[in-house]
Amino acid sequence: MSGKFEIFEDKSGQFRFRLKAGNGEVVATGEAYTTKAGAIKGAEAVQRAADGATIVEV
Repeated sequence: MSGKFEIFEDKSGQFRFRLKAGNGEVVATGEAYTTKAGAIKGAEAVQRAADGATIVEV
């Protein structure tokens, strides 16, 4: 099973996204957005940025 982004409303009424691995483990959580649409756009931006991203040791 592949990973998925989940959009949810937090306790303060803000919207966030989390990225879950295929095994259900949360591997990333996004910042708070005032709208669900903002959280979706944030998740899409991470999805685009991760495509082909390199790993760099700092």
